Amino acid sequence: MITIIAGTNRPNSNARVISDIYADLLRQRGETCQILDLINLPVDFTSTALYDNCGKSEGFNALNDLINNSDKFVFIVPEYNGSYPGVLKAFIDGLSFPNSLKNKKAALVGISTGTQGGAIALSHLTDVLHYIGTHVLAAKPRLMFIHKNLNEGKLTNALYLTLLQEQIETFVSF
Repeated sequence: MITIIAGTNRPNSNARVISDIYADLLRQRGETCQILDLINLPVDFTSTALYDNCGKSEGFNALNDLINNSDKFVFIVPEYNGSYPGVLKAFIDGLSFPNSLKNKKAALVGISTGTQGGAIALSHLTDVLHYIGTHVLAAKPRLMFIHKNLNEGKLTNALYLTLLQEQIETFVSF
């Protein structure tokens, strides 16, 4: 099972739109996938599911189980203040360490409204994933000016669609 993680809890996020597009592309190839949107994190998870409270939040535990039952992950990573969203880091910190992501495989897609397409965010997240033992696919599409390349839930930039399809092609056999 491939789990696509919309890497922010922002309502109506571009990360969710790209997650939906990515899921459609995977399904067109006959792949089974699901989307884990961080909007579904319990509002109080940083005080009820982390550290001494690990395993005590039913809502967070359900999301942790989705991760534990997946072999591959696609992180759709928006750039926030020169890195990836803090809520994504807190989510990763709350997962069962080290087993949730260790020796599993991940693909990363960066999105930003700026010119770098989330390059620094992808670098930071890659470092964290490597630290916890996740195998990260080298191909990391960076979709810059994302707000100018989406219209009614569709990518309007043919190159971006090609980059996602090429990543999927490699990721499926990764």
